[in-house]
Amino acid sequence: MLIALAQMNPILGGFAHNRKKIISNIEEARAQGAAIVLFPELALCGYAPEDLLLLPEFIAQMEEELMTVVRASSEIIVIVGLARRHPYGGEKGLLNSACIIENGKILGFQDKILLPDYDVFSERRYFDPGQTVSIWTLKGKEVAILICEDIWQHGGLLEYVSYERDPVEMLVGKKVDLLLNLSASPFFIGHEGARQGVCGKVARTLGCPVALVNQVGGNDSLIFDGKSLLMRKDGQVVKRAKGFEEELLLCDIESEQRVEYRDDPMQNLFDALVMGTRDYFRKVGYHSAIFGLSGGIDSALVAAILVHALGRENVHALFMPSRYTSKESAEDAKKQAELLGITCEELSIEGPFKSYLELLQPTMEVCGVTEENLQARVRGMLLMAYSNQLGHMVIGTGNKSELAMGYSTLYGDMCGGLEIIGDVTKGWVVALCKWLNREKEMIVKRVIEKEPSAELRENQKDSDTLPPYDIVDRVLEGYVHEHLSPKQIAENEGIELSLVKELVRKIHCNEYKRQQSPPSLRVTKRSFSEGRRFPIAQHWNVTHVS
Repeated sequence: MLIALAQMNPILGGFAHNRKKIISNIEEARAQGAAIVLFPELALCGYAPEDLLLLPEFIAQMEEELMTVVRASSEIIVIVGLARRHPYGGEKGLLNSACIIENGKILGFQDKILLPDYDVFSERRYFDPGQTVSIWTLKGKEVAILICEDIWQHGGLLEYVSYERDPVEMLVGKKVDLLLNLSASPFFIGHEGARQGVCGKVARTLGCPVALVNQVGGNDSLIFDGKSLLMRKDGQVVKRAKGFEEELLLCDIESEQRVEYRDDPMQNLFDALVMGTRDYFRKVGYHSAIFGLSGGIDSALVAAILVHALGRENVHALFMPSRYTSKESAEDAKKQAELLGITCEELSIEGPFKSYLELLQPTMEVCGVTEENLQARVRGMLLMAYSNQLGHMVIGTGNKSELAMGYSTLYGDMCGGLEIIGDVTKGWVVALCKWLNREKEMIVKRVIEKEPSAELRENQKDSDTLPPYDIVDRVLEGYVHEHLSPKQIAENEGIELSLVKELVRKIHCNEYKRQQSPPSLRVTKRSFSEGRRFPIAQHWNVTHVS
């Protein structure tokens, strides 16, 4: 039996767009001879719609769109994800469901049982949990249908929750010829094999093939990598869809084929950032970007991502030197623009910077951080002026390590509509730039090699106020990603406890900045932009904890 996995890129609340994609995939699957076409979780509205689900008219329109899909389902079985009203009221009044449709009729619904309420997920805020797992006789096969999280408890890879029920175990002992899973499983670095591992364990437990279809595309900060797959009953991969692209994957569930897939982590990370950027622009209605090209490594990487996402003709850079800008930075910014084929205008900030200093002189002597931040804010003002006048979206160039330490300026380099590498540590920035240069120079070599500097005062280096970024990143990984104590981090990494505590203090002290920054693309399991919730006004002093 042929099944089609419709790996689609929905727009949140874009019902007409999503419905057209769904019907187009139905038509193609039918033409290819598929018996069943399977769509991702909440495919009708896109994942995750968040508080749009609280709007009654939003649910009503979803119900209307469902009936349009039902009418398009002649001579094929369609399984599509949606939110629907709870038929018996319930606590929340909504269910996260898969609708099973055959030849123009709704056969019924399978409701999601396990509702994640951790990390980037907040489904328990909106949905009531399903109670049972049904087995559907479809084209002579006994088919079970589960939705995303419903298979993860069985996989044993959940870090933040352990559910009382395991929907896979609810199927043990029953005749199941095929398990179908509708997913909206977000990407993050290091997650490449987890989904495959979970499906393999489920297949071996139930002794049947497992087909999983995953959403693809960027929705705000979240990135979905696709990579839908079919597994044999022994847990071996039969077929897998492309990553970071839409695809209708045709699979024969009786196939004995076995295929090995090896992911390149650097390729995955770069593709995720490119797709996330492209979709963010497309879905909010922008076509072109403007950013500050400083001659440093972060803005160079951002430039490369933008060119791949938008095309070089839609990428515009400003080089904004001050009295502290080095000759090397000027040369590197110019060469970087030439390498990527983008426009780069030079606009000195010396005039307005000097005017601000003179304006403030009668009331205060401007020096130190105040003087540095003035320069960053002048640059932010100029970028926003270009945005207002020419319609470009301003892009931030700060990385995760800098944002963690507060090494950024509110209303200066933190202004804009998107912080593309805000979840990419300095170490990953360097690694990505070296990877981009593996065949030809895309990032100026000297930019990768030179010591980081904001160039906001004479001979400034980041190392004047921060330890090496390798240390910052290791503490960041331990504290933010793994929730380890400062003492554990110090012991694990061989770093002085006093330094670890100071870096952790900086992370907490700069929470107020990060909560005012633009959204960033989530590529790690603990992003500052999405899923991590810490209060600003709090007295938890972690430096006193061993």
